[in-house]
Formats: sequence, C-alpha cells, structure tokens
Amino acid sequence: MLKKILIANRGEIAVRIIRACREMGIESVAVYSDIDRKSLHVQAADEAVFIGDAPAVESYLNVESILRAVRETGAEAVHPGYGFLAENAMFSQRCEEEGVVFIGPGSKAMELVGDKIRSRQVMRKAGIPIIPGMRSAEFAEDVFVREAESIGYPVMIKASAGGGGKGMRIVRNPESLNSALEAGRREARSAFGDDSVYLEKYIEEPRHIEFQVLADDHGHIVHVFERECSVQRRHQKIIEESPSPALDHELRSSMGETAIKVMRTAGYTNAGTVEFLLDKNRRFYFLEVNARLQVEHPVTEMVSGLDLVHEQIRIASGEKLRFTQHELRSRGHALECRIYAEDPDNQFLPSPGKILYLKSPQGPGIRNDTGIFNGWEVPIHYDPILAKLIVWAEDREQACRRMETALGEYVILGLKTCIGFLRDVIAHPQFKAGRLSTDFLARHFDGWKSADGGKERDMVLAAVAAVIESNARSRKSGGGLSQDASIDSPWIRLGKWEMGGGGSGL
Repeated sequence: MLKKILIANRGEIAVRIIRACREMGIESVAVYSDIDRKSLHVQAADEAVFIGDAPAVESYLNVESILRAVRETGAEAVHPGYGFLAENAMFSQRCEEEGVVFIGPGSKAMELVGDKIRSRQVMRKAGIPIIPGMRSAEFAEDVFVREAESIGYPVMIKASAGGGGKGMRIVRNPESLNSALEAGRREARSAFGDDSVYLEKYIEEPRHIEFQVLADDHGHIVHVFERECSVQRRHQKIIEESPSPALDHELRSSMGETAIKVMRTAGYTNAGTVEFLLDKNRRFYFLEVNARLQVEHPVTEMVSGLDLVHEQIRIASGEKLRFTQHELRSRGHALECRIYAEDPDNQFLPSPGKILYLKSPQGPGIRNDTGIFNGWEVPIHYDPILAKLIVWAEDREQACRRMETALGEYVILGLKTCIGFLRDVIAHPQFKAGRLSTDFLARHFDGWKSADGGKERDMVLAAVAAVIESNARSRKSGGGLSQDASIDSPWIRLGKWEMGGGGSGL
C-alpha cells in the first residue's frame, strides 16, 4: 500500500482525496498557489507545498513545479483529481519517468482515449457503436463542407484534444458552418493548445449516460453501473443521478458490457468513465472516455457502497479488485447538484467574493463535498465550483424531495450562487418525471430569472455584511461583541424575516 500521496489539485476534490488518504492511513501532501495559501485543502493535508502564482499555468498546470514538490516531500504517488493535469498524458508519462505512481491510467492508454479522433478509429475497429462522423481531424474548409453534407445536418463540431464542452458547436445549416468552425477552433486552442476539430452527426434530444469503470493491473475490469448526466448547461453537467430513469436491466447490461469492452480495447487501468449518447429509439453510441475520477463520482458511491478514491489507491498500489461484476449491487437512488459561484440572473457569469456566512444542509442521506468555509475568499482564477450536494433515498421520488429540501436549507451569503436555479430544476414536473435530454435546460429554462430578481437577497447580504463588519470593528477596538452578535447566526441577529420565490440563490 502507498504511504504518501501528493494531490495535484485544489478545492473540494483535493479535500475529498485528502480525507480518503487519512481514512486509509496514508500521508497527504497538498500543493497550492499564492492565492490558495489559506484554502481548506491546505489546512486539511499533512503537508503543503507552494508551487507558484495564481494563474493555473504557473501553479496547478506547472508539471515541473508539481514534480519538484513530489521530490521534496518524498511522495510516492500523485493523485490528479479532475481538471488541470488529470487527463494530461504528458504529465502521466513524466510521473512514469520519475518513478512516481500516477493514480490513473498509464500514459499510453490516456493518450489514446484523450485523442477523440484516434479513439473513434480504434473503437470502430473493435465493433463499438459510434456516432457517424469524420475519421480524422481536418483544417480545409471544403473538407468540412463535403463531410457535413455526407453526414447530414445538424452536425456537431468537436475539439479533438479535449472535452468539457470546449470547442463544441452545433451547426444546423451550411450557412453557419464556417463561422462555427472558426469559433470552435479558437476555443479549442485556448482550452487545449490544439485547434484541431472534427465533425460528427448531432443526435437530437439525446440522453447523456456514462458508466463508471474500475480496472486493475491484473486484467480484471468491472463497471459500477451508470449515471444520468443529461441536465447540462453549455455542454457542462450540473445535475447527475444514478440509476438512470431511462435504462432497464437489459439495456443497462448491454451498455455496461460495452463500457468494459471499450476499456479493455484501450488497455485502460484504474478508474475511468465511458460516456454514451442514448437516442430516442434507445440506440446508444460511444462518445468518449474520461480518463479520471469524475466530478459526479459520489452518486455512484452512494448507490454502490464503494469508495472510488479508496479503490483508485488500491489499484495504484498493485492490488487486485476485491469484487467481481456479479457481486456489485446498486441500491436506492442518488442525485448530485453542483454548487457554483455564479450569477444565474446574469448569464451564469462567475461570482467571486468573500463568503460571509455558510450553512450547509445536514440530515439522513445528505452528503456535502466542499472546499469552502466561512470567511473564504473565492478567487476568480479557477473553476467556480464551490461544493457538490449529494442525496440518497430509497427511490427517485424520495431523492428528488430530499434534494429540493436540502437545497432550500443551503445558505451561502456574500456571493451569488446557482442554488435557487438548481432547486427550480429539481422541482420541475418534467425533471421529476425523468423526461430528460441534453437540451432539457434550453427547452424548459431558457431566460430563467430568480423570482425576486435578486433584490431581497442583495438587501439581506448588505445587512449581514454590516453586522459582520460592525462586530469586526468592535473586536479590534476591544469593545467585544454585543449580546445579539455573540450568537453565531445572522438569522438571529437580523430578527424576523423571510425570503420568497425559492430562486434567490441563497
């Protein structure tokens, strides 16, 4: 078993991995940029090493700084979390060259699945169903014109070098093709340093279904069931659940077996996710492999009883999987909502700032993975995810009610969040009925605004900020706290009041 692991990440996923290390008796090493000196993951780890300035390219994307931290601390392994270097085959290879265990797939497998064009070619040869599309990345516009006509509109432009919605454009007619290509290439170049793109057929109103897979170094591969990830904004998932309301036993078995075949074909080890699109006729198509731990992995943990980070570490330590496919069971239903620092009333733009007050929901079947705390200054430099709220219940109906209640109890003051928006989505009749597709938000929430436009919320924030600032000045002057202020709750300090509308984001 590994003894010391460096976590090459930040925020809630770094805290999550550090907690797993502690549970397994493994020392943890955090890395941090200058702006993250007081972050929760730095406080939680056994050791912490400064790796550079706030821009990610100078810190969390700086391979040499991270490897230097590995050498300085004597860490045996690196866990990349998700994002940053998690799917960087060069980083995986550099770890291999340094004799450091990379907790993820080997560099060759990662390079294969990370190249969307090449992986499509390999999977087609293996008999995996894939979406019709181009077999190679191209740059000549006339090639794209011919391919689009051959495939048939609408088509999807996709970046060859990465995912996460970057570089993706839907094209519904020939007149839009060239401008969409230019925009897709610009975004792909900015996100991945590679502007190569390709075309594939755009599937109308598909579901996005992914299968969690675990593979050890001894040839054993299992899937840990599926997650429904169809509720997306700008091709980014915001709500995930397991099991999918669209799958029956037969379809689940077929897709699960295909996911295992994909990973075996790629020579993949450790944890990863095989993603599919499911069309209205219940035909499924291989989309891609995410060669890392997923943001939404907790929903799988809730229904399976497994700790996926523990399993990752055991596999990286050379152990065999402790269970077979037939021994795995899924029980109940789990939902996850991603809590972002963003303004849903202003096109979901990032909303950095200081957290003046934080109150997380608690109770049976509620889990909150977070990297924030009272007084934390949310920076502008990184992905604005604050936390992931996960619930479990015996069935989907109960899980939806529990999530709606938990979101109503989640309070983050000092910045704007998507909590109210998420609560409205969960409460929507079509969501509750499980009638989902990747354009669900576009069809049902286009132009959504909070019920009060944020005015009541802003008034509350101003009042709470005034109370906190007054108390801080009182402490500095030696005057102490007032009787009311000594009670650690702004609700008591502010007196009787209530919020209406359910969409305020508080």
